[in-house]
Amino acid sequence: MTGDDKVRRLVIELYDTLSTEWNFASDAIAAAFRREPDLGHRAKAAIVEQLHGLIAQSRRVNYALSEEDGARAKKTTLARYVACRLLTGKMSVDEAKNELPMFNWTSVAAVDERIAREEDPVRRLALATSLPDWLAARLLSELGDEALALGQAFNLRPPQTLRVNSLKATREGLIVSLAKQQIEAHATTLSKSAVVLDSPANVFGLKLFSDGLIEMQDEASQLVAELVEPAPGSLVIDACAGAGGKTLALGALMKNRGRLIALDVNERRLEELRRRARRAGLSNVRAFQITPTQADTEQTWPADVAALLGKADRVLVDAPCSGIGALRRNPEARWRLKEEDLARFPAEQEAIARRAMAFVKPGGRLIYATCTLLREENEGVVEKLSGGDFSLIPLKEIIGKKVADKIADASGLYLKLLPNRHGTDGFFAAVLRRKK
Repeated sequence: MTGDDKVRRLVIELYDTLSTEWNFASDAIAAAFRREPDLGHRAKAAIVEQLHGLIAQSRRVNYALSEEDGARAKKTTLARYVACRLLTGKMSVDEAKNELPMFNWTSVAAVDERIAREEDPVRRLALATSLPDWLAARLLSELGDEALALGQAFNLRPPQTLRVNSLKATREGLIVSLAKQQIEAHATTLSKSAVVLDSPANVFGLKLFSDGLIEMQDEASQLVAELVEPAPGSLVIDACAGAGGKTLALGALMKNRGRLIALDVNERRLEELRRRARRAGLSNVRAFQITPTQADTEQTWPADVAALLGKADRVLVDAPCSGIGALRRNPEARWRLKEEDLARFPAEQEAIARRAMAFVKPGGRLIYATCTLLREENEGVVEKLSGGDFSLIPLKEIIGKKVADKIADASGLYLKLLPNRHGTDGFFAAVLRRKK
């Protein structure tokens, strides 16, 4: 079996496994790589790229094959694989015919012409961008004509973006170090610490990674950390820290001075955070597990955490959300997420943010962020949080007008990043200041 044949076999096996319940693709891929220890980096990269493409394009692919005679040409996963390669420009019609001659691949390749003739704008968008109808309807309602470009961007693989750990390196020095290892990279234009690799590389195998000079982190996530604007020597709380991606970015911005408190309900994620903090050389981080609560109940804080109520300079709430802004990173989420699932998010997000507000000192700030693009989880929640003691701060007052003009919405109050506009994950953030 050739390397390409093995890649194809694993992609098809993984797709068959995932498409039954649409579990997390990253978990299935990691398990497959553990079972196949002889896979090289190039093979692994090809599997990830091809599987993500097949998952993301599955509705468009199925529609492309829908006019085929089922009795004459069984629509197997292999047929879907070939159709996806054809529709994404990785295979020609003649090559597809050589693979599976029983299909009319010329007709399959012309699927976008059929889609363009669809009269219903929601169905037309859903088929063109391979999204469920309900999500296409939401995006069309909120973004209008831009929904098509956004949906298409969701189907592209995100770039490999690094955050340079400013405690140990500079961005310019990192680019030079990567070049010495024949890895070309360039600095981004929005975040101050982001570097994008110009070609795929095994980042986790680099000494730069094991020595804590770099972390894998999308530019949007880095921009949220910069929006927190944590001062060295201050008290900062990451209220939904997870495994610590933003916590580490905040610690670097604080220059390892002051107190940085990471909170999460999952101890396993917090242990990963502690390990990453040690690698990064951060000594000002303390992580605490907190008790999961329902939206209508009070949070019982650990004693050391309760002592910080009303004292924090900055509190970041990177709230659990639908994750729609990260569909290019997690393509299976579009099929796993149901419209009825959205009903619970806004109330939970508001409850989490309100509990976190209690830690903000007079004059301090609460930063509310999500990796979704839906108004009900973003502006809708912030509008309920603002007023009274908390008021919104225009982004230009924090990051300057030049950058704010690129990443803020029309009001200037909200960070609004879109994959099709900014080349980042989709992200939202707002900054609220407590009255002095």
